[in-house]
Amino acid sequence: MNYPRHASSVPGKPDVETNPSAPAPAPRFVDDYLPALLAQASLLISSEFHEVARQQGFSVSEWRVMASLAGGEAVSIGRLAQVTVTKQPTVTRLLDRMEARQQIERLPHDSDRRITLVRITPQGAKSVEHLMELAREHERRVLEPFGLQRAEDLKATLRRMIDLHAQAPGDAAEGAEGAD
Repeated sequence: MNYPRHASSVPGKPDVETNPSAPAPAPRFVDDYLPALLAQASLLISSEFHEVARQQGFSVSEWRVMASLAGGEAVSIGRLAQVTVTKQPTVTRLLDRMEARQQIERLPHDSDRRITLVRITPQGAKSVEHLMELAREHERRVLEPFGLQRAEDLKATLRRMIDLHAQAPGDAAEGAEGAD
């Protein structure tokens, strides 16, 4: 995505190059609205790394699934869809392809036959290991200008927001697991 680099080409911004005394317009709602700011930051930062993932032979969706499963316990397909910010039917189709390549495996849930669990295989973990190192380097470069403490505080705040809102009314994440 290309973004304008000059103030004169940004809608709603004063053209300071041609009229330095132009009054600054009122800020747009989205310029101070948390969901819009989070979405923009996510898109920009993620897009930078998605190019790296593609160069390493992973689609964006494959990368998200592999990163979500790496180093962790088996999770339900519903939870995986939530964490990867992907619709559940899309995740299910993707898992079919990844299972055929022996990157992931499906397991039955211990107590609920309606729920299917997914975990990464040793082969899958090995295939994504280098990409996770590259992701950590990318994250370090993104957060470096803010300092270690501010970066940790930001991540802690985001994790807390996720915890507080993950079970919001109307959220189909865990309630839709029976459809796995």
